[in-house]
Amino acid sequence: MQTGKNSRFSRWQNWLQTGVSAVLLVSLSIGLSAATLLPSGNAITDGQAILRYALPIENKPVRDLQNSLEDISNHLRGKQWSTINSDVKKAAVVVKTKQADILKGVVPDKQTQAQTLLTEIQANVEALALATEAKDKPQVQALRAEALAKIGTLEASMVTGFPYTVPAEYNNLPQLKGRATIALKTTKGDINLVVDGYNAPVTAGNFVDLVNRGFYNDLAFTRAENDYVLQIGDPPGDEVGFIDPTTKKYRAVPLEVMVKGDKEPMYCITMEDAGRFREEPVLPFSSYGALAMARPENEPNGGSSQFFFFLFEPELTPAGRNLLDGRYTVFGYVTAGQEVLGQLKASDKIVSAKVIEGADLLKA
Repeated sequence: MQTGKNSRFSRWQNWLQTGVSAVLLVSLSIGLSAATLLPSGNAITDGQAILRYALPIENKPVRDLQNSLEDISNHLRGKQWSTINSDVKKAAVVVKTKQADILKGVVPDKQTQAQTLLTEIQANVEALALATEAKDKPQVQALRAEALAKIGTLEASMVTGFPYTVPAEYNNLPQLKGRATIALKTTKGDINLVVDGYNAPVTAGNFVDLVNRGFYNDLAFTRAENDYVLQIGDPPGDEVGFIDPTTKKYRAVPLEVMVKGDKEPMYCITMEDAGRFREEPVLPFSSYGALAMARPENEPNGGSSQFFFFLFEPELTPAGRNLLDGRYTVFGYVTAGQEVLGQLKASDKIVSAKVIEGADLLKA
């Protein structure tokens, strides 16, 4: 890898051009035999829903409860009230009859909180049934969102420690052994995001460490492509990434992708190069505001401090046919302030970045 900003600049430009070409290729190839090799189906476009599903838990009743309520979103667009009513009834049965089974998955010291959450969720579902009967779409949306937020908290209380061991070769890099919430103040407004160390511990750990160092404070966005990406993280001066003050070297972060069904992430290789292009990552590029690590085009392990927000548009990236998946590490999602992303331009800045939850999960 060459050093110096000018000699590496073109390769940092190419990653975006490659991604654009991939998305256009897929859009043009719908219906062709090559496209049928890729995963298909209804992609989840809600970042918070992806984060809920990405938790490393195995509790069928709580997943059944979640699935029933998540499913309502698809049917609300078509005002399929009979199907919505069926989903609500399924949720009501689970929350009423499976509470003991759900509580079995909760860690001991969070049992009381979990019981309270279940009581509140049951009340939400009962109110949701009435709103569905009245075909009150805004109320259904609000009650569904409230119930799912509580289900997410309930599911988080089922996680028992970190689920695997990160390869020893990355022990020199910060690692996030869980999740952290970051508050960004920008020149156009505030943004909150959740970074997921369960599925990308090295990438998320690097990011949280840089936030703690104040690396992103007063840093300008370097790229703003309408309906595609918003990129930041290029520091002033000749370097294109973070230079560790202890080692005086460029901190390189490996490509890190957790594939559905795997117990730990893949490192240093894209899903395509691994022959796994038909499979899906746990953290996909299917949500507006997906947070991903940028890197030089042909260097999977060349990422450092530059990252981008993916401004997902279903018309450009059809469900299940997003060729960015598995090529770049997604390590979080915007959970509040999505409307701010579309307003930010290359002249705007992150005024400040702060870890507001989960800082204690960062392991240096």
